Amino acid sequence: MDRIEKMIAKQLLDIKAVCLSPEKNFIWASGWRSPIYCDNRKILSYPHARDLVVDELCRLITVNFPQTDIIAGVATGAIAWGALVANKLNLPLVYIRPKPKDHGMGVQIEGEISMGKKMVIVEDLISTGGSSLSAFDCVLAAGVAVLGMVAIFSYNFDVARRAFEKKNCELHTLTNYETLIEEAVANHYIEETEIHTLKQWRLMPDKWGC
Repeated sequence: MDRIEKMIAKQLLDIKAVCLSPEKNFIWASGWRSPIYCDNRKILSYPHARDLVVDELCRLITVNFPQTDIIAGVATGAIAWGALVANKLNLPLVYIRPKPKDHGMGVQIEGEISMGKKMVIVEDLISTGGSSLSAFDCVLAAGVAVLGMVAIFSYNFDVARRAFEKKNCELHTLTNYETLIEEAVANHYIEETEIHTLKQWRLMPDKWGC
């Protein structure tokens, strides 16, 4: 298991950006029942964790996408992360709305972009991949080449993996669900007896509790 994956996972647990509750589940906006809730916006309130995440997102970009010309954050959760990364890399920033504005210029991509530029999209969280890949499609439609996407955390759902493969969108994340569960047990956030429940949920998240 990668040292950085473990370090980031522990940080998320320590500051309660991730909460685990195998017995009393959370309800997601999608209606799914879940034993986990992740809110990476909390990281912004903790300078040490925030700096670690920004440094490692920048590392992912410089190692995997050295030709990056522009950074894009996906609204709303990844706007701050995109801005912090773009500032550290001294690159231009844009952000991508879920849909075009219904007033003004009706834009969906906020900021200056030009054809021929190479972009990396920054996300905070990958679940099914739907909203992230919608942002990817929006950028391609605007004539900008997307080198790939980086994110803080992924649930590693099969549906997301297949969706990214189908779109040919390269994805790199700082940590993931499997690593987080292992760190949660190692640091006594959950009992070892609860691992089975958490692993079973990840395999059938849409049917859990039905």
